[in-house]
Amino acid sequence: MQKIILIEIGNWSEKENLNVNVIEIKNLTKYYGKARGITDVSFNVEEGEIFGFIGPNGAGKSTTIRTLLSLIYPTSGSAKIFGKDCIKYGPEVKKEIGYLPSEIFYYDKMKVIDLLKYSASFYKKESIKRIHELAEIMNLDLNKKIDDLSLGNKKKVGIVQGLLHEPKLIILDEPTSGLDPLMQQKFFDLLLAENKKGVTILFSSHILSEVQRLCNRVAIIKEGRIVKVEKISTLKETNHKKFKIEIGAELEKNYFNIAGVSDLVVKDKMISFLYRGNINSIIKKVSEIELINLWVEEPNLEEIFMHYYEKEA
Repeated sequence: MQKIILIEIGNWSEKENLNVNVIEIKNLTKYYGKARGITDVSFNVEEGEIFGFIGPNGAGKSTTIRTLLSLIYPTSGSAKIFGKDCIKYGPEVKKEIGYLPSEIFYYDKMKVIDLLKYSASFYKKESIKRIHELAEIMNLDLNKKIDDLSLGNKKKVGIVQGLLHEPKLIILDEPTSGLDPLMQQKFFDLLLAENKKGVTILFSSHILSEVQRLCNRVAIIKEGRIVKVEKISTLKETNHKKFKIEIGAELEKNYFNIAGVSDLVVKDKMISFLYRGNINSIIKKVSEIELINLWVEEPNLEEIFMHYYEKEA
């Protein structure tokens, strides 16, 4: 007699093994008349990650963010947050977003606490306790008037305002300008604590050390176009080395003009360069000259970034 055996797999879903994108930007383009804003910008931000968005001032970071938030409308392309079109479902998705713009403007005569209560009134959540908790972390005086605050304290107000409703997505545009180093550290700790709760963060900055410190992945933008989307760890992978050499005798000018060498600087008897390739090949080259001293280091993110930027140019 033939037997039929049924195997119950259960409620396993293939979707559980897939990364969920909180932000999806596809070929996003914005022109101001004939002037360039951004062109064909595409990247995704996965749920629960801290994603860096870096580039020099004027590269298109703020335009991308404002278009993503439908504060300005794109010329073409699309953007989704939580799987929903940012224009069609803008008011709905914004309820779960905390946004800190690069420049902050408030009603000067209002007290900080009154401004934050007014902001909290737009969300159907009890936020007073949260406001006081955040203000204590950021050392913010809630009873001062806005026009009595320094630039740094106004930025603190923006941070509290952006986080008071416990958003699922935090979007930060140059968030640390005006903050002293101690407040920056408290702010970073606060972001990491939110991220541990599952909050997704888009962190836009031109300060590479901040991005290197916080982010899992990064998108590099230049002149309105994305030139690279990469893991921070990959940008600093071990096959990229920084060499600094002190030599005992003058060296032929083009001695280190070989494959894999970049950013070569020769000054008197000091030579420095970045090297990417077979480490044995460059060590053999170095061993054939008279050395006084030799340093081999991992390059920092800024050196890698600037090298990549120049290469793209």
